[in-house]
Amino acid sequence: MKKTLLPSLFFASVIFIQPALAQKKSVSLFNGKDLTGWHVQNGTATYTVEKGAIVGTSVAGSPNSFLVTDKTYSDFVLELEFKVDTSQNSGIQVRSESNDWYMNGRVHGYQVEIDPSARAWSGGIYDEARRGWLYPLTYNPPAQKAFKQNEWNKLYIECIGNNIRTWLNGVPAAFVIDNLTHEGFIGLQVHAVSNAAVGSKVYWKDIRIQTTDLKPRPWNNIYVVNNIPNTLSDQEKNNGVTLLWDGKTDKGWRSIYKQTFPTTGWEIKDGMLTIHSSNGQEEGLGGDIVTEKEYSAFELDFDFKITPGANSGVKYFVKESYDSKGKSGIGLEYQVLDDSLHPDAKLGLNGDRTLSSLYDLIPRKNIPNAFKKVGEWNHGRILVYPNNHVEHWLNGYKMLEYEKGSKDFLDAVAISKYKVWPNFGLWTEGHILLQDHGNEVSFRSIKIKVLPQP
Repeated sequence: MKKTLLPSLFFASVIFIQPALAQKKSVSLFNGKDLTGWHVQNGTATYTVEKGAIVGTSVAGSPNSFLVTDKTYSDFVLELEFKVDTSQNSGIQVRSESNDWYMNGRVHGYQVEIDPSARAWSGGIYDEARRGWLYPLTYNPPAQKAFKQNEWNKLYIECIGNNIRTWLNGVPAAFVIDNLTHEGFIGLQVHAVSNAAVGSKVYWKDIRIQTTDLKPRPWNNIYVVNNIPNTLSDQEKNNGVTLLWDGKTDKGWRSIYKQTFPTTGWEIKDGMLTIHSSNGQEEGLGGDIVTEKEYSAFELDFDFKITPGANSGVKYFVKESYDSKGKSGIGLEYQVLDDSLHPDAKLGLNGDRTLSSLYDLIPRKNIPNAFKKVGEWNHGRILVYPNNHVEHWLNGYKMLEYEKGSKDFLDAVAISKYKVWPNFGLWTEGHILLQDHGNEVSFRSIKIKVLPQP
C-alpha cells in the first residue's frame, strides 16, 4: 500500500536562502594564511593551511582532535564552507569547552555534524562527550539530501539565546533549544579513525562570524527539539504544537472512568508528572490518567524517566466504553519499561513487550544507541497519520511502524491478549493515557500536534 507522507516530519522543508553576512557586521575567524587565533586541543591530528583553507588530517592512534578558537563566543551567526573525504567524520564545535575537571580536559559541547556516510546527518546537532545526539537528521529527512559529496558545502549556524539552528547549502537542517551551555569556543574536529582511514582529510574555508545586530532567520516548518522542559518555542507554536500538559497543574487530565484527577499516587512537582511506586500491579495507587479530550490523528511528544525495574506505558486511542475489570484502560500502548530488570520484557512474542514496542503486538527494532540509561530522561514520539500509518520513535530513532487496521495488524491482535476486545485498535479517535502500573515513572514536556483530516 502506498503511504502518504504527511505533516511536519515528512514535508519537504522550506528552502530559505539568505544573502551572505554583511561584511561590516561580520569578521573572519581565519586569515587564509596561518592558524593565528586558533590552537589544538586533545588529539594529535595535524592542521595546516593550503590554498586558503584549513586542512585537518587524521593520524594513527589519535583520539578526536580539535582546532579551537582562542576566544569564546556566546550569541553569534557563523558561516563557513567545508569539504570532507568520504572516509572521515567531522564537525563544527560551537559553545564548547575544555576543563581540567571534566574528563581530563576533553573537548565537549554542541557539535554541528559533518557526515559523508550513507547516514547523511550533516547539519545535525550532536553533544560531543556529553549527551550524544540532540538532533539526528532522522527528524528532518529533506536535509539529508542537501549534502554534496566531494564538493564544498556551506554551513550557516545560528546561536542566539537558547536557540541553535543550522542550514546546509541553504536547506534548514536542525533546530535545538537548549540551555546547558551559553558560551564557549568554536572548534574544527578531525575524528579518530581506523587504520584504513589514516590520512583522510577535512577542509574548511571562508569562516566568518557575526556577534552584533543579530536577527534570527524566519521560522520554517522543521521539527524542533526543545530541551527546556514544558515550554513551547515560537517555531513550535508556528508548527501547530501545543502543550498537552502545562507542567504545573492537572488541567486537561483526569482519572480514567472518572471526572476528577486522582488524589493519591500521582504527584505534580518540579515540572514533573510522577506516578509513585506502590504494588507493581496495574492501577496501582492512583490509577491511570487520561486526557479529557479524544484525538484522532496527531504527533505526540513526551519525555519519560523510569526507575529500576519500572513498568508503565503511554496509550492512545483509549476507549472508556470497555470494561477493563479493574485493570488498565484499553488502548494501543507505547511500552515504557526497564527491559533489563522487568520480567515483562521477556514475555509476549519476539520482544513485543520491550521499551517503545507496540505492547503485545509489534516488537521494536533493535537499535542499541536509541536507549538512555535508567534514571535519565528519554524522549518518546507517537505519530498517527490520517491514513492510519503509525510510528513509534525513541530518542530520535524510528523504532517501529505499522498500518492500523491492516491484515498484519489484525493478525497480530488475533494472537495477543487484546483478542478478547471487539474491534480493538480500530477506533477513529480516543483518549491518550499515562499508565499506573505500580512503579515510579515520571513524565514531562508532553506535547501534541493535531493533524488535519483529509
